[in-house]
Amino acid sequence: MGRFLMIDIGAGTMDVLYYDTESDLHYKAVVKSPVQHVAEYAESLTGNLLVTGNEMGGGPISSVLRQRAQSADVVMTPSAAATLNHSLEKVQSWGIKIAESSEIESLRKSNRYAGLTLGDLQVGRLRKIVESFGVPFSFDAVGICAQDHGVPDKGVSHLDWRHNIFLAILDKDPFPHALLYRRDEIPATMNRLVSIADAADTLPANEVYVMDSGIAAILGASMDTLTKSKEKILILDMATSHTLGAALEDGEIAGFFEYHTRDITISRLESLLHGLADGELRHEKILEEGGHGVYMRKAFGFDNAEIILATGPKRKLIENSLLPIMFGSPLGDNMMTGTVGVLEAVRKRKGLKLISYL
Repeated sequence: MGRFLMIDIGAGTMDVLYYDTESDLHYKAVVKSPVQHVAEYAESLTGNLLVTGNEMGGGPISSVLRQRAQSADVVMTPSAAATLNHSLEKVQSWGIKIAESSEIESLRKSNRYAGLTLGDLQVGRLRKIVESFGVPFSFDAVGICAQDHGVPDKGVSHLDWRHNIFLAILDKDPFPHALLYRRDEIPATMNRLVSIADAADTLPANEVYVMDSGIAAILGASMDTLTKSKEKILILDMATSHTLGAALEDGEIAGFFEYHTRDITISRLESLLHGLADGELRHEKILEEGGHGVYMRKAFGFDNAEIILATGPKRKLIENSLLPIMFGSPLGDNMMTGTVGVLEAVRKRKGLKLISYL
C-alpha cells in the first residue's frame, strides 16, 4: 500500500497519475509529451548543437536535428543518437557527427555549441507537475509506460523483434500485466525502456516498473466500468502515433494488432476487428500493409463479443463507425488509459487490494 506515480509517455502527450491507496485519492494531469517539449526547446536554440542524453521517442526531435544538420554542426553522443536511429552510420549519413562521451567536455568548453539533453523522463519538469498536485514528490512505486521497438539483431526487422519479445512472454502467461518489468527484468534489447528506468532511478521511489504503452492501454481499457462482468471484449486504443486493437477473454489476451494511426481508415479498422475476433488476421499480412503485426492465441468470434470499447486521444476518428463502439474512460478519464493499465499491473504484481477505476 502507499503512494504510486504512473506515467504514460506518448508521442503527443505525457499522462500523469498520482494514486494514494491509503486515502483512495488520485490526482492527474495531461501535458505536452517529452519529445514535443524537447523538440520545441531545440528549435529555440540557435547555431551548432551538442546533443547528449539517452534514447527517447523520436519523431519531432529527429526532424529538428536532421534539419539543423543541414545548416550547422550537430554533434551527438552514441546514446543520444539512438533516438534517431540505432545505426550510427545512418545517423551520420544525415550530416550529424558522433562524438564519444570522453570528447563531450572539451566540445562543451569550446563554447561553439548550444547544449541539448535528450531523455523521456525529465525529472525537474515532472517534479513541478506532481508538486502542483499538492502532494510530496516521494513514492512507494513509480510505473512508466512507453513504446519501445527494441534493438534487433542484424538482419531482423525491429517490428518482428518487438513482436517476438511479446510472444515469448504471452505464450506462457497471456495476461497484459505479464509484460510489466521491474528495473532488473527489462530485456537488454529494449533500449528505450532501459533508458527510462535508468533515469527513474534518480526519482525518490522505492520501486520502479516499466511497461509497453500499448499493452498498458489494453489492461487500462479493460478496467473501464463498461467492461464489468463482460467476458469477451474488443478494445481499441487510438493513440497519437499508434492504434492497437485487442481481444480479451476472461482477462486473457486472445490476440491483438497494431497499426500506425495515420495509416488506418474506419473501414480497415472495422475489418481488422472482425478478423481479430474471428482469428483470421496474419502477422505477415499486417506487416506488408505497413502495420506492426498481429499476435493471435485464440478466437472467440466477432458475433460473441460483448462490447467494443475505444479509448485514446484519436478515437474521434471512429465516431462515425458502423460498429457499436462505446467510448471508455477508466478512472473517469479517456487519457488515463495507459496510466491505469500500469497501476493495475503494479497492483497485481504486488498483490494489493482491488482498486475501483470508476
